[in-house]
Amino acid sequence: MSAEIVLDLSSPVPPFEQLRARITTLVDDGTLTPGSRLPSVRALAADLGIAVGTVARAYRELEAAGYVVSRRRHGTTVAEAPPWSRPESTPGKQLRAERDWPDDVVQAAEDLARRATAAGFSPEETVELLTGVARRMHE
Repeated sequence: MSAEIVLDLSSPVPPFEQLRARITTLVDDGTLTPGSRLPSVRALAADLGIAVGTVARAYRELEAAGYVVSRRRHGTTVAEAPPWSRPESTPGKQLRAERDWPDDVVQAAEDLARRATAAGFSPEETVELLTGVARRMHE
C-alpha cells in the first residue's frame, strides 16, 4: 500500500493531511476494500520517511471519520462500512451528480460538516465559518 502513497513534503498541506486524504481516496475508489489491513504506524512512517506521530494522527483522523478501525494488537483495518457506503454519505454523492465537483473537494466538505456537527455547530454556523475562511483566502 505504501507504494501508492506519495507525500509532497514541500507542500503547504501538512503530511498527516496528505496521508489522510490519500488513504480516503484509496478507500473511496475501492483500492482498499473493507477489512483490508493497513501497515502499522511505525512501518508506514518508515516507508514514507515521516514521523510516527504523523502517521498516528492521520490514522486517528481516519478512524474519527469512520474510514478505519484500530484495535490494539490487531492493527488498523478499513472499516466494514466505510462512510461512502452509509446513507449519510448520500448528500456528497448527490452533489457530485449535480455539479462536477472534484472528489477531494466534496470529501473535504463532508469532513468539515461531520467535524462541525460533532463540535455542536449548526449547518448555518458551518457555512458562515467556511465562507469567512474562503473570503480571507481570496483577499
